[in-house]
Amino acid sequence: MVAARMVGELFITLGTVMLLFVAYQLWWTNVQADASADAAGAKLEQQWNSAPAPTGPASPGAPAAGAFEPGRGFALIHIPALGLKYPVAEGTQKQQVLDKGLVGHYTGTAMPSDRTGNFAVAAHRTTHGQPFRKIGQLKPGDRIVVETATAYYTYEVAGGIPETPPTNVTVIQPVPKGSPFTQAGRYITLTTCTPEFSARGRLIVFGKMVEERPRSQGKPAALTG
Repeated sequence: MVAARMVGELFITLGTVMLLFVAYQLWWTNVQADASADAAGAKLEQQWNSAPAPTGPASPGAPAAGAFEPGRGFALIHIPALGLKYPVAEGTQKQQVLDKGLVGHYTGTAMPSDRTGNFAVAAHRTTHGQPFRKIGQLKPGDRIVVETATAYYTYEVAGGIPETPPTNVTVIQPVPKGSPFTQAGRYITLTTCTPEFSARGRLIVFGKMVEERPRSQGKPAALTG
């Protein structure tokens, strides 16, 4: 009887620990990541609002990809169809970027201001703020806006891949494989884990730039319409 009671108490303890761990993963990591992302976004907007307005074209003043430390925000990504806005930081490291609720820019891929290339980004689909949880709902024609210190870059969703292996890095090439694109252009690729609560594969969304708008001209129609 004593042994049975000890085993029972052990199972109860293990069950409690498991429930606390699930609560931590599904709830508390989102709370922490949302707070971190909100702070990073507010800091960016404060910097941009207090900086003098640029006097020349937007693109030449835009910084290069290597100009930022991992985890440091440099842009905001807006997905109006999903009601999403998150800071974009350099790198895709888990602890420094993704687990903080940020969208991570694949180092070495293009920046929005580049004349050609693929601005490839990643974010969590579940836990840690889950910025890309709903990107599977995007459809061709939906808009994605990347906001920087100098300009707004608007992309139009053109397709995607429901699931591809995590090792498939061809989707972040300058002309992403599996996309509708066949020649050099200005593209964006969104990547996240799939299915939900699994890292088995990657869900991919592709877009093509349709407008570059200096901040001095105000927000694009995708954000005001």
